[in-house]
Amino acid sequence: QVHLVESGGGLVQAGGSLRLSCAASGRIFSINSMGWYRQAPGKQRELVAVVTKSGSTNYADSVKGRFTISRDNAKSTVYLQMNSLKPEDTAVYYCHADEIATLLNYWGQGTQVTVSS
Repeated sequence: QVHLVESGGGLVQAGGSLRLSCAASGRIFSINSMGWYRQAPGKQRELVAVVTKSGSTNYADSVKGRFTISRDNAKSTVYLQMNSLKPEDTAVYYCHADEIATLLNYWGQGTQVTVSS
């Protein structure tokens, strides 16, 4: 079992920055990829960014050049630095992790990010 706890959401004006953190606990040795998804009201949950255990990253086109995902394996923590935020980035952001052996997926409780225009 893997437990994920997010922090760092909040309210920011357009053009501002926020940094999200997600700390994993439990069976952390089994984690492969960690990443962030988001869900805006009335929309489906979508991938924002993901980083593998080896450090490979992938981003949604809508956030490329503005968001940076990073991972500290020693702390079992993944970060999302969000710059040049836009109102359309407003959503609940969820941390995600998957296991190598079982392919199980884990989700955090979500953290609200609101960008005002």
